[in-house]
Amino acid sequence: MAKSKFEYVRNFEADDTCLAHCWVVVRLDGRNFHRFAEKHNFAKPNDSRALHLMTKCAQTVMTELEDIVIAYGQSDEYSFVFKRKSNWFKRRASKFMTHVASQFASSYVFYWRDYFEDQPLLYPPGFDGRVIVYPNNQTLKDYLSWRQADCHVNNLYNTVFWALVQQSGLTPVQAQERLQGTLAADKNEILFSEFNINYNNEPLMYRKGTVLIWQKVGEVTTKEVKLPAEIEGKKMAVTRTRIKPVPLYCDIIGDAFWKEHPEILDEDS
Repeated sequence: MAKSKFEYVRNFEADDTCLAHCWVVVRLDGRNFHRFAEKHNFAKPNDSRALHLMTKCAQTVMTELEDIVIAYGQSDEYSFVFKRKSNWFKRRASKFMTHVASQFASSYVFYWRDYFEDQPLLYPPGFDGRVIVYPNNQTLKDYLSWRQADCHVNNLYNTVFWALVQQSGLTPVQAQERLQGTLAADKNEILFSEFNINYNNEPLMYRKGTVLIWQKVGEVTTKEVKLPAEIEGKKMAVTRTRIKPVPLYCDIIGDAFWKEHPEILDEDS
């Protein structure tokens, strides 16, 4: 940047460097997505198209940006965890947040038609973001556990709520009054006794959310191979191994997941 007498204005920029040796988490939330879901005719209580689109956007973020070791998403939110030792953009919080938010939002628009073929995008979606730093592995695991517990609580409520509205004919206000003060066991009982729904049989993506981790994936491509003595080449299937963000639908509150994937919390990963 060329020097000039006006350069002093840079002194007004706030220092937003994230603490060293801490996990940096960026969480995105859809802005006013209740209205967005209604305008775009999302299925209730869960729209698999919308959830898969969110995951596609998260995969794009992980692929295009640097140092993200794991992501977790549910409903209209996604959390991205950056390495403890990441020095990406000198650990500036504003850079973490704006890059993640802009990449995610642009991907949402870009991939929309791949998931909503018959539903045009009526207006641009928006996402707000926040940056949080966690000092050690346990607090990071507790954060992700909190988000997954939130997924379970919200999805159980929504599953019962929409069953009462869609199948029993209650108005939203009546359904809300019916569920006021109920516990998880009460909601499970309503689902089973009145709608013959065993909540434990609902798709894991709805109950647990989506975990994205890096895994080796074999990709099969067709390649034309021509030997020296041949005039025309032959098309052959070639398998190449790549490391990509892969979605898992599993429990991350217990220890089993972390024991199976110790590389996520590895200091040198």
